[in-house]
Order: sequence, then C-alpha cells, then structure tokens
Amino acid sequence: MRLVFAGTPETALPSLRTLIDSPRHDVVAVVTRPDAQSGRGRKVHPSPVAELAEEAGIEILRPEKAGAPEFLDRLRALEVDCCPVVAYGALLPQSALDVPRHGWINLHFSILPAWRGAAPVQHAILHGDEITGASTFQIVKELDAGPVYGVVTEEIRPSDTSGALLERLAVSGAGLLAATLDGVADGTLEARPQPADGVSLAPKISVADAQVDWAKPAMHVDRLIRACTPNPGAWSEFRGQRLKLGPVRVVTDAEERLAPGEIAATKARVLVGTATDVVQLSEVQPQGKRVMGAEEWARGVRPESKESFGG
Repeated sequence: MRLVFAGTPETALPSLRTLIDSPRHDVVAVVTRPDAQSGRGRKVHPSPVAELAEEAGIEILRPEKAGAPEFLDRLRALEVDCCPVVAYGALLPQSALDVPRHGWINLHFSILPAWRGAAPVQHAILHGDEITGASTFQIVKELDAGPVYGVVTEEIRPSDTSGALLERLAVSGAGLLAATLDGVADGTLEARPQPADGVSLAPKISVADAQVDWAKPAMHVDRLIRACTPNPGAWSEFRGQRLKLGPVRVVTDAEERLAPGEIAATKARVLVGTATDVVQLSEVQPQGKRVMGAEEWARGVRPESKESFGG
C-alpha cells in the first residue's frame, strides 16, 4: 500500500523504520509537527520523524493544521491508501480522515478502551496497572474510540518509568502496526468495535500534576515519580526552589519514622517520610543545575534536623 506516515517524537521511529523497510508498503511521505524550539539554546529543530524521513529521502509535510486546504490537496495528489499514525500530536479533522482509501490507523499505547488520551503509559503506571499494551485502531472523530484491529500486551515491571515502558511498547507496537497494515492490504483483517465497558481516560499530566504530595502513601509517591519520568518530571519544593526527583525506592524495614516530607540524610542515603513507609531518593536535579545523586545533593545543602520538602 501507498502510505503517508504521521508521527512526531522518537516514540514513532521504530514504527516508521519498520514500514520503510517493509517490502509490502511504500512510505511516500510523512506528516509531522512543524519544527519547534528545544534545548537550552531554544534553537529550532525538526522533529525526530522529520529527521528520519530526510535521511530516507522521503517527502516531509509539516502542516500547521491538518485541515489546511494545501495539505489536503497534497494528500489527495499522493493517492494514499492508508495513513498510519504514531504520536502525531495534532487533531485530524474529518476532511483529512476521508482522504485515504483505508483511512488513518493509529497505534495507541494502551489496551483500548482503557486509557484513551494523551498519556496512557503514564496513567497505567500511576494507577498501578500490572499489564498494559498497545492497540491499532481506525481513527474516528471521537477520541481514541474507533474500532480496534489488534492488540499486544506488555507487563509493567515494578521499576518501570513511563520512559522505559514506552520504549518497549514502541518496539512491540511497531510490529503490531506493520501486521495490521499487512492484514488491511490483504483484506483479511477487520476492525472490531471497542466494548462500551472499561473506558478510562488518560489526559496529559501537567507540571503541576507532577508535584509530589508527601502526605500520600509511599506506593503512590513511587508510582507518581515513575509515571512522570522523564516527562514532565516529578518535583518537590526545597527552600523555595523546585527539586526534580528521579525514581525512589520504598524502604519497608527502615527504623526511621519520618513525618510526611521530612528529610533524613546520611553519607549512605537520603530518606523522605510519607504517609506510610519512608522512601529513598536516587537522583535529583536542583533548579538550573545538573542531575546528581541524592547523597551529593544532601552534602551540598545539608538539610537541618526535621527539615522537610514543602510548598
């Protein structure tokens, strides 16, 4: 089939590489978000998908809006059979959905109808799911509600961050997307409506949402930090400034009894109190500084007795 691939971040790259290498399909163009500022220098950079497409000599389309007439005209001119989508990051109007013969098929990183929305992997970790996965489905106007073609599953490990889990799902999901497109091309695969039961929503997690509430149980603190790693980054306030927090370890046998947010630092470790068990910090990043071990940070700031995270 003639494909136009839509995607933007690194998460989409395994799928794009798989389809470029497929002998059964021809990626004639990619659709990605316009170049954006990134990094400390705020320089304008192309998206990872655009960079890979350029290396492969594939046409790049960067519409400000997917309903723009010039974009739709180009899409029609390419005589597209199907548009596979992985983390494109923009709304697709019906005028765009109607162009390809087989529509737009999305790879979504959850087992639908669970965790529809922008942050399915983060919410799966945050809510303590033991199993997640990826689904391919036909895009319709309603958010992530289209009929499903196929599913792969993935165990959520106790130490998984959203970044680590997403890396695995991006790889297994690439195989699922390729198999889905093969089945659509053959006419052997039919999408099935999602069940009405089991729908849950996964809205984007904001920086404000990522602030740690030390009055919550240790299990919740652990899940929140892992869910927000690497983005948007869990944090707490210390002496009026934000301190970004890496994953923690719940310490169930600690002799220390610390109040929620209270810090106890030694040469060997830095512990923080929660509503239940204490947790041990791993890496932290002070505002405007590099990532460092929690012990190194504590040696520099020297938390006072009974001093706590707050704000």
